[in-house]
Amino acid sequence: MTSTERAAVTLGVGAIVVRDGKLLMVKRAQEPARGLWSVPGGRVEPGEYLVSAVKREVREETGLAITTGELAGFFEVIGDDLHYVVMDFLATYEGTDEPMAGDDADEVRWIPLDEIETLECTPRFIELLTAWNVL
Repeated sequence: MTSTERAAVTLGVGAIVVRDGKLLMVKRAQEPARGLWSVPGGRVEPGEYLVSAVKREVREETGLAITTGELAGFFEVIGDDLHYVVMDFLATYEGTDEPMAGDDADEVRWIPLDEIETLECTPRFIELLTAWNVL
């Protein structure tokens, strides 16, 4: 990529699902951030509403059907050949099924909020969850 070329901006979404003092988290199976822990999420498809994208990504990565709430916050990831804008939404899960890793997730678990800082997470993950009053 030359200095005059720019990466297209990719819009992503994530779901912050807290239940019984635990956060639904996935260990990424694909780049970017392969092998790191984060909330379920991914790219928004062309023509897809944000709320629909959040629900789809959570179902693909965890097998769970969630209810999407309000926007928790957003952040950007900018690199030499990439530019992501990610919008994370609060969400709830009222079911009883256990999550199962699928699609882009190597592993999925409910992580106690006080243990999240012990995991190898995506850049700024802890900082953002703290700023958004999740932690």
